[in-house]
This record gives sequence, C-alpha cells and structure tokens, in this order.
Amino acid sequence: MSRKDALLRIHKSLVEKRDELRRQLANELDLAHPADAGTGDLFDAAMDGTQNEMHSQLAAFESRELQQIERAIKLIRKGRYGSCEICGAAIPVARLKALPYTTVCIECRQKQETTGAGIGEDSENWETVFEYEGAHSDRELTMRDIDIEVE
Repeated sequence: MSRKDALLRIHKSLVEKRDELRRQLANELDLAHPADAGTGDLFDAAMDGTQNEMHSQLAAFESRELQQIERAIKLIRKGRYGSCEICGAAIPVARLKALPYTTVCIECRQKQETTGAGIGEDSENWETVFEYEGAHSDRELTMRDIDIEVE
C-alpha cells in the first residue's frame, strides 16, 4: 500500500472519529445541566454536582481531541499532513496510524520530552465546557476574533 493510500484511509478514519466526537460532545453538553435549586435533599444536590463535573470533564477531554483531529484534517487538505513540524521529515505511516493527529516525528518528540522545549505548544488545553460552548456558538464577530497573518 502506498503512502498516499494510507493517508487517504487515515483521513477517512479521522472524519469518522470527528463526527462521532461531535455527537458525544453534544450528548455530554446536554447531560451537564445546572442542578435544580430547591428540589431534593443535599445528597441529591451533591450527586447532581458530581455528575455535572464528570460530564464537564468528559466534554473538555473530547473537545481537545476534536480540535486535534480537526487540525489533522486541515493539514491533510493543505497537503502538509504527515510531515514533522520541527524537522520536516516524513512521519512514518505506522506512527500516523497509531496517533493520527500527531504533528512531530518520534525523534523530535523524544527531544521535546527530554529538553522540555516545545511541550507547552502541543500540551493539553484545559478549557471548560462553557469556554467550548462560547467558542463554538453563533455569536457576532469582532475585530479581535479575526486572525490575519501579516507577511
């Protein structure tokens, strides 16, 4: 199988995973609802709070994974998928199959981990469900929302 065929299969699996994560995230957001004040006892309120926190954390995890998958899909469309962002070498297909949204080769990732350089750029973004909803809601754009590269 050629590299191009493998990348097309990875793209298909990424799109499927993206769609599934979108469904799961919508479900988690629906389940994370504010506790009803005045109904039930303190135990019920505590359980509601615990469940809401669990749904919130699951949604945050799923949104981070979704962002990584969407980034990988964009790189595929731009023709830059599968190349290490640090050294420019081709990332082996086996690594892409195991971690399809990776942006660096194993050697560069190992260097990052041993030196600590660049870890913050690719580390988890611990956003809350409310930040996710705010970023993905239909709201009016402002000048600060538009990111333009100046060359």
